[in-house]
Amino acid sequence: MLRRTGALRDGHFEYPNGLHSNEYLQVALATSYYQYAKILSVGLSRLLRANSEIRAMIPRLSIVALATGGLPVAYGVCEALRAHKVYWAEQDEAGQPMRFRQYLTQEPGEKVVLVDDLLRTGRKLRELEKLLESKGAQVVGLAVVIYQPTPRTPDFGPLPLYYLARLDAAYYRGRASCELCERGEALENVWA
Repeated sequence: MLRRTGALRDGHFEYPNGLHSNEYLQVALATSYYQYAKILSVGLSRLLRANSEIRAMIPRLSIVALATGGLPVAYGVCEALRAHKVYWAEQDEAGQPMRFRQYLTQEPGEKVVLVDDLLRTGRKLRELEKLLESKGAQVVGLAVVIYQPTPRTPDFGPLPLYYLARLDAAYYRGRASCELCERGEALENVWA
C-alpha cells in the first residue's frame, strides 16, 4: 500500500535535520486515499482496543493529533473506536511553541491517546505530550501508523507505543559518514 501510493520510496535522501537515509516515507500520500486511510486507522484502532485498560476508557477517551499528517488517522481511529472526541495542536511558525485553538480546553485528568501517521524523530510528539500534561490531561498511549526510528528518536518511557509496522531505514549523520554519498548516489532533499 505504501509503495503503491508512492508513500515509501527508496533512494538517497537528506532530511532537514542533516540525516541521510536510504528510504523516505510520507504516510500522508497513502492516507490521501480514503480506502487506505480507513484500513490503516481501523488497524490501529484494533491494536488500541486490544489493551483492556484503554478499551475501558473508550467512552471518555480523547484522540489528539499533530495538525496535518495525523488528522486523517486520528479521525479514523476515533470513528473506529467510537472514542469521545478528536482535537489537535498547531504551530503557527517553526520555532514557536505548539498550542491548542482558542476555547479548546482539556478536562483535568482527561485520558488521551496521541495519534500520528509516523513516528520518526518524535520531537513534535514529545512536545505535544508535554503540552497536554501541562493542561492536566493524562497521556495513556501513543499510536502511529508507521514507526521508523532514527538514532535521535527519544524513548517515551512507560508510555505504550502502538504501530502497524516498523521500518528500519539506514541513517547516516551527514555526508561525511554516508555510504550513499561515497557511492555517488544522487541526493534528494526532503522538506520539513
